[in-house]
Amino acid sequence: MTDRVITDFGASPGADCSEAVARAIEAGGRVVVPPGDFLTGPMRLRSNVELHVSAGATLRFHTDATTYPIVRTRWQGIECFSHSPLIYAYGETDVAITGTGTLDGGASTANWWSSTRPRTDWQRLVQMADDGVPVEERVFAPGHGFRPSFVQPYECRRVRIEDVRIVNAPMWVVHPVFCTDVLVRGVTVDSLGPNNDGCNPDSCEDVVITGCSFTTGDDCIAIKSGRDSDGRRVARPSRNILIESCRFTAGHGALTIGSEASGGVHNVHAQDLRVTGTDHAIRVKTNSARGGRIENLTATNLTANALTTSVVLITTRHAEPDPPGEHAPVVRNITITNLTAHSTPRTVEIIDSPRAPVEGFTLASTQPGEPAASAPVSVTDRQENKADRPACG
Repeated sequence: MTDRVITDFGASPGADCSEAVARAIEAGGRVVVPPGDFLTGPMRLRSNVELHVSAGATLRFHTDATTYPIVRTRWQGIECFSHSPLIYAYGETDVAITGTGTLDGGASTANWWSSTRPRTDWQRLVQMADDGVPVEERVFAPGHGFRPSFVQPYECRRVRIEDVRIVNAPMWVVHPVFCTDVLVRGVTVDSLGPNNDGCNPDSCEDVVITGCSFTTGDDCIAIKSGRDSDGRRVARPSRNILIESCRFTAGHGALTIGSEASGGVHNVHAQDLRVTGTDHAIRVKTNSARGGRIENLTATNLTANALTTSVVLITTRHAEPDPPGEHAPVVRNITITNLTAHSTPRTVEIIDSPRAPVEGFTLASTQPGEPAASAPVSVTDRQENKADRPACG
């Protein structure tokens, strides 16, 4: 693969290098950001392009929303046309972001974080989805719409994101949508802003997240598949996902499924996770408006320390609408083995209802030289009186 160093295309440290980066991407190959501090606008990767952020290099992104073009995206589980992600690819194959340098979104309360979900625009988008308005007509003009994800490959195949450090994201950080064959390896996410989920496979399949570190303002890893009627319209589950050898030091849930999981989440395996200081280690959340089928989650060799709420939370009544919706979710076949927990208020919370019971939850332990001993656990509240329902995290 030919190296395309952005300084050869006119970039210089401290100056806006948006056009130089775009020219390097169009030339194809390995686009190299050398050591130094470079300012850029949003960028769009192409097939067979690797963006390599060298050690000692920082790419800082513009924070003026009006400079971000309008593209097809998915925002909190609903498709629309809104601000481009900071790094975006659409319908491409073999795209990569590598290197040990830093991607800095520049987000703060002075820009992206000042309005986390514009009420009028959000209500308009939800109504469009409920009314079945075609995605091509759900258009939000520049300066309106929603905070973009940081990195979003959309409808892409063979995606690799490796070793980079990502800070100060406007919204979700690594957010592949409708992708297959995704590898996220050795990435460090340090972004404590609102809704700053670390990695969100969204209606993706064949995903590996390995050797990563997460310090986030929301869920660390959150597996999604669309929201309510729009998620059911698309009907693409996230499935066949491996998460291994990751560290989590701040966030709501270390490994979360939902709540936008209306398309379903199937076949998730996690192993060798180290969790400290989050609210939960494993968090599954859905409700009767979401629907969908969440099944076959296994986690083994999980160490949790100093959690604020519970090691495991499974709820089918997260933000439950009143009256309840018509799409009771299915949550089943969740197995956790070799769990070590220190200094946490509760080990397991299960909050469900007769319409949407959690089925087949097992907490198991294995001692060296002994066969696995399985002990089903039920910590279940199924009261239908809303006043009696415990608050969901």
